[in-house]
Amino acid sequence: MSNPRQFCTFYVGDMFLGIPVEHVQEVLRYHAMTRVPRAASSVSGLINLRGQIVTAIDLRRRLGLPPRDAARLPMNVVLRTSDGAVSLLVDAIGDVTEVGEDAFEPSPPTLSDALRKLVRGAYKLDRHLLLVLDDAEVLDVADNSAALLTS
Repeated sequence: MSNPRQFCTFYVGDMFLGIPVEHVQEVLRYHAMTRVPRAASSVSGLINLRGQIVTAIDLRRRLGLPPRDAARLPMNVVLRTSDGAVSLLVDAIGDVTEVGEDAFEPSPPTLSDALRKLVRGAYKLDRHLLLVLDDAEVLDVADNSAALLTS
């Protein structure tokens, strides 16, 4: 395997997604949130993480997917950013997956144009297609996520 890369993986809907492990601070179970009035639709609220206030972005909303069943609580993938920690709310956590850089491919043509903007590319694994998120784009909640629904 040439130049192996490690990704923190998780599921949102039927998609298997990953973020480079060096961008991930921690992975946590659901935390209670405080709603933020007039925030972007993909911002679910704020969580208190050991005294640190962290914005929680619902990845389902950000990816233009239907809401999660109310009986299923999301998990938190907390990312380190230059502005502090930000949590991505995901359906389920995967593992740390190591892949060879030579197996990287551009985003599949089956993705909508708007979704392709959020995905850097993909790795074909034995049982999954790992879509690598562009965390800077995903965290740009000022984007119009409604465009994802119409693409």
